[in-house]
Amino acid sequence: MLRTLYARLAVVLVLVLASVGTIYLAVSWSSMHRYLQEVNQRFNRDLARNLVADRNLVAQGRLDEAALKETFHQYMVINPSIEIYLLDLEGAILAFSADPEKVKRKRVSLEPVRAFLRGDTYPLLGDDPRGHDSRKPFSVTPVPMAEKPEGYLYVVLRGEDFDVMERAIRDSHFLRVSAWALAVALALGLVAGLLVFHLLTRRLERLTRGMEVFKESGFVTHNAYSRPDQRPADEIDRLGLTFDAMAGRISEQIEALQKKDTLRRDLVAQVSHDLRTPLASLRGYLETLKLKSGTLSPAEREEYLQAALRQSEGLSQRVGALFELAKFDAQETPPQYEPFSIAELVQDVIQKFQPDAEQRRVVLSMTGALDIGWVNADIAMIERVFDNLIENALRHTPSGGQVRVVLVEQGSAIEVRIEDSGDGIDAADLPQVFDRFYRGSKAGSGDEHVGLGLAIVKRILDLHGCEIRVSSECGHGTCFTFVLPKR
Repeated sequence: MLRTLYARLAVVLVLVLASVGTIYLAVSWSSMHRYLQEVNQRFNRDLARNLVADRNLVAQGRLDEAALKETFHQYMVINPSIEIYLLDLEGAILAFSADPEKVKRKRVSLEPVRAFLRGDTYPLLGDDPRGHDSRKPFSVTPVPMAEKPEGYLYVVLRGEDFDVMERAIRDSHFLRVSAWALAVALALGLVAGLLVFHLLTRRLERLTRGMEVFKESGFVTHNAYSRPDQRPADEIDRLGLTFDAMAGRISEQIEALQKKDTLRRDLVAQVSHDLRTPLASLRGYLETLKLKSGTLSPAEREEYLQAALRQSEGLSQRVGALFELAKFDAQETPPQYEPFSIAELVQDVIQKFQPDAEQRRVVLSMTGALDIGWVNADIAMIERVFDNLIENALRHTPSGGQVRVVLVEQGSAIEVRIEDSGDGIDAADLPQVFDRFYRGSKAGSGDEHVGLGLAIVKRILDLHGCEIRVSSECGHGTCFTFVLPKR
C-alpha cells in the first residue's frame, strides 16, 4: 500500500495536517478561554467593591451581616453567574451565596487575592470553593474597610451556572464551526499538498520508468531523461542527467565489449584461415624430410630445410600482422600525437628499403623539399604506413621500374602519394584492396602475402581521422594518396 514515494508522502502530509489542526484547535481554545477570562475579570474588576458600596454592606465601620445575607439571596436569583463569598483574613469561608451542598472548600488561597489587590496582570485565577482543583477569575475587596479589614468579599465571576451555559454554547456552536473550519482547511491543504507532491514525484516516476526500460532491454535501449542542452534545475534534474551519463557510458562499454568479442571471433577465424596453408606446407616439407631422409642428397635436404624455414618465417610474419591488426581494431593503442618532420621520416624509410629496391633493380626516391613542414600524428604508426605501402609497391613493381614518394603542401595539410610503375590493379579489384585477406586477380599462386598490409594501413589512418585513396591503371602503375594535418 505504501510502496510508492507518493503514497508515503501523502500519508505523512495527512498526519502533519491532522497534527497541525489539532494543535491549532487546542491553542485557539486555550487562547480564547484565557482571553474570555481576562475580559470578564477586567470588566468586573470593581464588582466586589461596588457590591459593598451599593448594597450598604458596611454601616458604622462594621459589616452589616443582615444586608450581606439579603445580597446573597438577591444575587442567587438575579445573577446566578456569580457567586459571593465572605472570607476572613486567613482565607476561611465565613458565608456564601451558593448552594451549601455544592461548596466543597472551607478556605481559599489568599495569594491570588493579594495579587489582585496589588493590581497584577490579568487574568488572575483564584480557588473555586465548589471544587478542589478548579480555579476561576474573581473580584475581591477588603471589608469593612481597606484600613482595618476584618475579611474579604470574594466574588467568583464564573459560577457553576455560567459554566453550564458556556459548555452548552460551546458544544452547540463553537465546536461545529471549528470542526467545519478545520475540516475545510485540512481538505484544502491536503489537495494542495497532494498536487505539489504529484508535480514533484512525476519526474521521479518518469526517471524510474526510464531506468526500468533500460534494465529490461538488457542495458541497450535508453530513453534520455533530459535534452543534452538542458541545465539542471534541482536535485531531480541532476539525478536524471547523471543517469543519462551513466546509461550512455554503460551502453558504450557494452558496445565495446560486444565489438571486442566480435573481433575475437574474427581473429580466431582469420588465424585459422591464414595459418592453414603455411602450416600445411611446413608439415609437408618436414614429413618429406622424415620419410626420404635416407634417399635425399645433401643439396636436396638443404633445399627442403630452406623451404621449411621460409614457411616458418612467413608464418611468424602472418601471426604478427594478424595480432597487430586486431590491436588496431580494438583501439587498445590510440595514436600518440606529436609533431615531426614528414620529409625526414620518409627519407629514413627509403634508406631502410633501399637495399631491397636495389636488389629488385627498382628506383626508390622521394619528391619534396626537406623543409616542407611538420605534421601532427603518431610517428610510429605513420612509419608503419610507409613501410607497408612501400613494401607493397616494391613487390608489385618489375625490374627497371620505379617507386616514388611525393610530398605536396596543401595549406594546413600535407598530401602524401606513393606511386609505382608496376602492372597496376584491375578496376574490379580496386574497391576491395583494403579488405582483409583480399588477393587481386593478378596475385600468383606462390604469393605469400594475403592482404593484411593494406588493411593495417587503412586502420591506422582511420585512427588518425584520415582517408586513404587508391587509383590505378593497368600497365601504368598504382598510386596511394592520403593527407596528414600540419602541426
